[in-house]
Amino acid sequence: MISNMIRNIVLDERIKDKSIDRDSEELLRVHLEIIKSKKIIHNVFEEFYDICNNLKNKYFIKSDKKIIELGAGVSFIKDKYPNIITSDIKNYEGVDIVVNAQEMQFKDSEVNTFYGINCFHHFPEPRKFFMELDRTLEDGGGAILIEPYYGWFSNILYKKVHEDEFFYKEQKNWETGQNENQFMTGANQALSYLIFIRDREIFEKEFPNLVIEDTIIINNYMRYLVSGGVNFKQLLPTFMEKPIKFFEFLLSPLNKIFALHYAIVIRKK
Repeated sequence: MISNMIRNIVLDERIKDKSIDRDSEELLRVHLEIIKSKKIIHNVFEEFYDICNNLKNKYFIKSDKKIIELGAGVSFIKDKYPNIITSDIKNYEGVDIVVNAQEMQFKDSEVNTFYGINCFHHFPEPRKFFMELDRTLEDGGGAILIEPYYGWFSNILYKKVHEDEFFYKEQKNWETGQNENQFMTGANQALSYLIFIRDREIFEKEFPNLVIEDTIIINNYMRYLVSGGVNFKQLLPTFMEKPIKFFEFLLSPLNKIFALHYAIVIRKK
């Protein structure tokens, strides 16, 4: 009860509107408004985009084939990387095309890279997504997923932050039972942990053409917390961003304890 009271106090006023359907485009509109109004979270997402680009250049073959952002929603990645094709499962006015990541319209070997920022854990049947990666990626291409981390602090935080998602590392199956209309609610934010960490051997056996090249802890958790993300109020003024970033650097040896996000790099052989 106390945690719910605290949550309601720090929740952004624009999110408190109970009439907003959490699976609707209206929620995306509110999230875009929040990102535009809060410099710190805007910069955090820009950092996510840079991480995706840098990892692509490091691990994947260079080619002129498509680079797709899945689950883009209110993404502004094209402001910095205009060659990216943004997509979402909903026909939202801010994205280029509608794509169901579990049943994509792309031809075989048509794509070089997929980006997915906080979207993978919303896929109800991840095995279908992996089969689509195997089919649509060119050899040497891959996917970069930025997902909730599974460390000590994130394990506590993610269980309390969202009312319409959960964080359950003990879930036996990979599937959560969501239907096609539940693209935001009912997701297990620990899905990437289940598949790429706990069940890595199962993943490698079922999808031998897909290689987990790397998992990288992202060190922007203090700024993400202070910014309030896309659902909560910003806790400190924007001019504190640089000092906070310096403290993140000093505390980087503790990333495994306090991190909130990490990147998973998957390459097709």
